[in-house]
Amino acid sequence: MGRRPRDQDADRAAIRAAADRLLAGTPLRSSSGKLTASELINESGLRRDIVYGHTDLVQDFQARAKAQDSTPTAMQDLADANRALKAEAAELRTVLAEERSRSKMMRRIIAEQSLELEQVKTEVASARHVAVLPTRGSGPLRPR
Repeated sequence: MGRRPRDQDADRAAIRAAADRLLAGTPLRSSSGKLTASELINESGLRRDIVYGHTDLVQDFQARAKAQDSTPTAMQDLADANRALKAEAAELRTVLAEERSRSKMMRRIIAEQSLELEQVKTEVASARHVAVLPTRGSGPLRPR
């Protein structure tokens, strides 16, 4: 007994569907979404020799890909969005670094001022036995 013959119509339908998905920018199996024959083979899920057995479909796909500037519109939009997001992320990283630097400086200042405050509190506590002089608005001291 030999192997069953392949269903040529099903193979052709799979290749056409894979080509349409790649050209539309909605691949299911292809990792890069590039418009190459290798990606067509990956997207179709068929063996290389089976896909190349249908050279008319491969050539049609390559011609349609060339007419579409070799990059699907959806993939180009994703690439543009990716570039914009990378630029925004780089800008945010810069802002974050600046904020971290400012925060570090503020923590140092707060620590120094806390130490100074504690020193002043200690000095005031040790100086409690000193007589308090009247303030300016209370007038001169008069004996009673």
